[in-house]
Amino acid sequence: MALLEIENLVKSYKEAGGILKGVSLSVKKGEVVVILGPSVCGKSTLLRCINGLESVQGGEIKLDGEVISNRTKDMHIVRQRVGMVFQSYDLFPHLNVLKNVTLGPLKAQKREKSEVEEEAKKLLERVGLKDKMTAFPRQLSGGQKQRVAIARALCMNPEILLFDEVTAALDPEMVREVLDVMMDLAKEGKTMLIVTHQMEFARAVADRIVFIDEGQIVEQSAPDDFFFNPKTERAKKFLSAFAFDKAKKDE
Repeated sequence: MALLEIENLVKSYKEAGGILKGVSLSVKKGEVVVILGPSVCGKSTLLRCINGLESVQGGEIKLDGEVISNRTKDMHIVRQRVGMVFQSYDLFPHLNVLKNVTLGPLKAQKREKSEVEEEAKKLLERVGLKDKMTAFPRQLSGGQKQRVAIARALCMNPEILLFDEVTAALDPEMVREVLDVMMDLAKEGKTMLIVTHQMEFARAVADRIVFIDEGQIVEQSAPDDFFFNPKTERAKKFLSAFAFDKAKKDE
């Protein structure tokens, strides 16, 4: 049984028209699904719909069999089950690293402070930031801020993690430290839905590639099948923009 089920999802804006046009997708527990596609094709919008940041005009989203789309009264509870890491970090500048990570579990989940702080410290050590617990966001690099954001999402113990272009705003030398954390999470069996333009990373981390164009799923397959033998002309054209080395297929 799928952990996440999306059925005929429709999202539109008055000024922009249809963004998602009947998207259907399922994600199993422990599966890592990477969503690829050109800019403004609906990738980030899909994640925002899953996390309840956008309402939908048709279809539905289920988490573990429960409908979570267009919830109003208890969407804050749903968001505790669906962790999301954004491109822009969204850390509170007036709180230090430890307090940024513990705020959600303390306020939203009403957990014991000692328990939450202990878990947060372990998570910060896990993402390589044990020595930055008392630092403030302004004192961190972009890569460090993003790793704090990942630790913050994990501290809520979500059932699924959504990553929306989390390396897009980072300098090239900082990208690897964030991707390494995400690779470790994948190896641990975390259920993840990732939007990225990092092609080598996508091939390495994904159990499945989902390619979206103009608000529709055009193709989905295993990573090597997608990168080295795409079935659709649209996917072939998309991949031609990247210097993906086919000689690495057998590595």
